[in-house]
Amino acid sequence: MEELIWGRRIRAFRKLKGFTQEDFAKRIGISVSVLGEIERGNRKPSEDLLKAVTETLQISLDELTSIN
Repeated sequence: MEELIWGRRIRAFRKLKGFTQEDFAKRIGISVSVLGEIERGNRKPSEDLLKAVTETLQISLDELTSIN
């Protein structure tokens, strides 16, 4: 369940910031297929990947994990 929440939040912020999956995956150093797995909730992002995600999206980890 936690993986699904991470994935949905990452996808929402990625789209809000105007990144395509291809561009975003390249910027954070993973393949598009891995990003797709994360966004679908099939894979949990590592701490290092979460850091890259938040830095690239220019958001805090708290913003990414906030349910509200």
